Amino acid sequence: MNYDFDQIIDRKGTNSLKYDFTAERGKPQDILPLWVADMDFKTPSQVTDALTKAVQHGIFGYSDSKQEYFDAVYQWFSKRFGWEIEPKWMVKTPGVVYTIAAAIRAFTKEGDAILIQQPVYYPFSQTIKANNRELVNNSLLYKDGEYTIDFDDFEAKIVNHQVKMFILCSPHNPVGRVWREAELIRLGDICIKHGVLILSDEIHCDFTYKGTKHFIFTSLKPEYKDHAVVCTAPSKTFNLAGLQLSNIFIANRELKKKFLEEMNRTGYSQVNGLGIVACQAAYESGEEWLESLIEYLTGNLNYIRDFLAENLPKVKLVEPQGTYLAWLDFHELGLSNEEVEELVVQKAKLWLDGGTMFGAEGENFQRVNIACPREVLKKAQKYYLY
Repeated sequence: MNYDFDQIIDRKGTNSLKYDFTAERGKPQDILPLWVADMDFKTPSQVTDALTKAVQHGIFGYSDSKQEYFDAVYQWFSKRFGWEIEPKWMVKTPGVVYTIAAAIRAFTKEGDAILIQQPVYYPFSQTIKANNRELVNNSLLYKDGEYTIDFDDFEAKIVNHQVKMFILCSPHNPVGRVWREAELIRLGDICIKHGVLILSDEIHCDFTYKGTKHFIFTSLKPEYKDHAVVCTAPSKTFNLAGLQLSNIFIANRELKKKFLEEMNRTGYSQVNGLGIVACQAAYESGEEWLESLIEYLTGNLNYIRDFLAENLPKVKLVEPQGTYLAWLDFHELGLSNEEVEELVVQKAKLWLDGGTMFGAEGENFQRVNIACPREVLKKAQKYYLY
């Protein structure tokens, strides 16, 4: 089946965070938004058909999922990752960031140390600080255009700060690394050795490019299941973020009990009923669409790479192995971080995500969302040329 990812869909006037809140966020009205991580593509028709049927029913009462929902989730992860989940592990929440915040409160106490690897998705640090925990950073190493993990520093930080929880970003946002099996096992073994709980954010797991393979963290060793929480969602994969549903897997009964107790304290119970409908339809029928999308995104990456090489050779694409987010290195321009921001926003008229929001290690980097029709990227090129 052919999918038209070239279709331009006007999102203005739809309460789109990406397009409708330029002034509220202090950006020029004529700026081209390539920032927040949702896509400019319609979700698969099987999903919209299922949602249309649910909407036409006309009643939007309290909802929960049945066995068919779990079966769809199970088949998706079993087929794509060889990961076999159990119903008793699953907890549905309104989102991964909500889950991270709830897990911080459920599994640690105020003053406890929580470790992250910056530059990394900024809500990690925000939720740690907002809940009065100590943020400990094991900075990723950047050399010759590639990011790696400083394992010696990782373990030293755990020991020296008595770290209680590690939030893993896998695949990594924003740098695009898909961690190798050996890297994940080394991280996992260090954490188990020191009694550190792993919270693994795998929301981008479905986006990997040719030659890379994503490993669900708890699938790597049986003992990891008792020491980890795995966070997944259909939201990135099928552009469903606004329906607010994620699937969280906690195999350890005591950990799950603590997490559910924290959810009760927040007053949250049933998830969005349309989110349930959309997730089930997506996992049952959306794989062909996803594979076509990844092929299209590969073309977008090729376009950006070629454009930079021809027109901005000093701006380097950090080659992503996964996600639909490109991480651009502006260091060779010899500009300050503020000057880079000025160049991007005022001259190029592009709304990207400035690198420092992901940590100090993001200085002179910018994150670009490439999940858009190629004509949008060509428009970004015209903005630059102008």
